[in-house]
Amino acid sequence: MKLFVNSAVAAAILALAFIPVAHAAWPADGPISVSVGFAAGGTTDVMVRTLAPFIAKHLGDNASLVVMNRPGASGEIAISQVMRAKPDGYSLVVVNTPGYFFVPMYRKSSYTMSDLTLLARVVADPTVMVSRKDGKVSDLRQALGVLKASPSSISAGHNGVGTNGHLAMIRLETAAGVKFNAIPFNGSAQQKVALASNNLDIAFLAASEVPDPENEATPVRLLTQFTRTKVQRLTSVPTTFDLGLAAEMTGERGLAAPNGVPPAIMARLEKAIEAAMKDPEFVKVARNDAPFLSFLAGAEWSRQIDRDRKAYETIAQTLPKE
Repeated sequence: MKLFVNSAVAAAILALAFIPVAHAAWPADGPISVSVGFAAGGTTDVMVRTLAPFIAKHLGDNASLVVMNRPGASGEIAISQVMRAKPDGYSLVVVNTPGYFFVPMYRKSSYTMSDLTLLARVVADPTVMVSRKDGKVSDLRQALGVLKASPSSISAGHNGVGTNGHLAMIRLETAAGVKFNAIPFNGSAQQKVALASNNLDIAFLAASEVPDPENEATPVRLLTQFTRTKVQRLTSVPTTFDLGLAAEMTGERGLAAPNGVPPAIMARLEKAIEAAMKDPEFVKVARNDAPFLSFLAGAEWSRQIDRDRKAYETIAQTLPKE
């Protein structure tokens, strides 16, 4: 009898060992990693860190998002890592255009446009050109005059090949017939440091990250905005078109996932991003970015990018290959 009981207990224990352990369903069983291809403190980094908790809020189910900075190669390092990640909804990456589609056009890269699925655009942010108030560049016309007399005599920062600042600089050079001394950085924060320390003459930045030009305490001078019409809070800053220069550039930022994420998870993420951007508390926190917040669903954004790519093919062909 004792042997029978012991055998029964052993059998029960063995049976329990084969009962599957219940796991929490997505997104509750782990943090969602959001990779940023630029250094901390820049526009892209600040944007996603501001938005992330609101996405988590609207996902519900104790969701959490963790931002990971993986700077370098114009965002390619972050994109390449995420495209190889398991497509389970726990790995996302911030995509910056035009760099996202320009890099594979310009040189051999570790990713192609078909390696990610776009979730949503969240920002459409015009490029601006700034200098120190006490620097040697006082306005754009003066800068162009200096460059025509002495090519490459003005240093200009951008965030890497194919980024909006880099392409804005190229378009300005083409329109004005000048040449800057171009200096790449790993993010806008580094450009700002170089500008503040007087180690850089001009920075190409996003409009959302420059201080109010009407504030006398603002340490930088806004030389131009690369738009046809003036941005709402930069009405005193001339556009390139005001100055007779056909040079336009708007950087867009959004989120993407590896191919193969289940459609239900993709739909839930997109819905949470849209809800987060409409959240009154987020709009309040992101009030400095408010003029540039611009939600666009992933499929529509993808179609827009397909149209935009054609405008950059000539630039990609004329740049020296790395």
